[in-house]
Amino acid sequence: MTNTHINRREWLKKGVLTLGSIALIPSDIWANTVIEAQRHNQKFLYQNSLFDEFTPPELPDLSTVKARLIWNENPYGPSKKAAKAFQERVFDGNHYSWKALYQLIEKIATKEQVKPNQIMMGPGSSDLLEKTALVLFPEKGGNVVSADPCYMSLVHVAKACGGNWKSIKLTKDYQHDLDAMEEAIDEQTKLVYITNPNNPTATITDAKKLKDFCARVSEKVPVFIDEAYIELSDAGHKNSMVSLVAEGKNVMVARTFSKIHGMAGLRIGYMMASEPLLEKIQKITRGGMGITGPTIAAASASMDDTEFLDSCKQKIAEGRTYTTNFLKDMGIECMPSQTNFLMFPIQLDGNEFLEKIYAEKVVARAFRFWDQNWCRVSIGTMEEMKIFTKTISEILA
Repeated sequence: MTNTHINRREWLKKGVLTLGSIALIPSDIWANTVIEAQRHNQKFLYQNSLFDEFTPPELPDLSTVKARLIWNENPYGPSKKAAKAFQERVFDGNHYSWKALYQLIEKIATKEQVKPNQIMMGPGSSDLLEKTALVLFPEKGGNVVSADPCYMSLVHVAKACGGNWKSIKLTKDYQHDLDAMEEAIDEQTKLVYITNPNNPTATITDAKKLKDFCARVSEKVPVFIDEAYIELSDAGHKNSMVSLVAEGKNVMVARTFSKIHGMAGLRIGYMMASEPLLEKIQKITRGGMGITGPTIAAASASMDDTEFLDSCKQKIAEGRTYTTNFLKDMGIECMPSQTNFLMFPIQLDGNEFLEKIYAEKVVARAFRFWDQNWCRVSIGTMEEMKIFTKTISEILA
């Protein structure tokens, strides 16, 4: 018994199973996609009907880069309290964690003011977006209405199942064109999908207008609001559509622990929706099956660490303001961001831009849409953003 206690303490001290090692998994997936695109000399890594992503050079060992600004990760997380909870729960890894998961669901329900059976957990919110698409598009036909551009995870699955994508360009001030989206709904529409704040543009749609839209449109078709970045917006949860779920509207809301909580590599998120819809999804796949006990413990601890979450939001906002002002001084206007990333136009070819910035060991992303090339840069630490702005000033001078 004594040896077990000593080994446990030493293990925690050394952190043999670190959170960082787990976070490398998405990197491997990305690197393999890049390698495959390069093998076929693809100019674009992904191509959609209206916007494309440029293929970057081979992804370097991310431990060697000067500024990791590619996947909208929180550079300050997870919190120490979450990390400690994760490590301690590993020693219960021989047991299933259903009770702990349900306790987390109850905790989330209290916070969001919904019922526990209106919540479905998943290994990240993307998993839940995709599962929803699988259920709503079980056979060929139907369409999903969303913005141009938008986060494509749900759309890709809907299209793979034989559905169609009706994309609606954002307004001139980069908000969802709610009037045009409502007009696009027809008898074949199975879902309206909105990311707010939007990805990849980082922009937000007026909460009052969106709530009115959701309440009205959900009487015709389901509306899915992806709120992965909501905690980073100026008004935070005040911008959320979750109250419509509590009211019984046919509205779904997705959240993730990957962004403000800094737990992207630990894979946990949740969606809130009506009981009948969640029951329909859970008949096909159980949401909580892909979440580990240590991750559940970390998520619960992170929810309690409000000081850490507030600190992250403040530091990310400072880095965002610094970078926006620097680019403005260069004559470059960013889209107005309320997230932990920025989107701004570049005059270089996207592949050339990425080659140059990667050569300086700075990693970001490049897109093409609206007949313009764009850089999307995640907000890292202030040190990373100063490295980024120095590099940009040299590349785009």
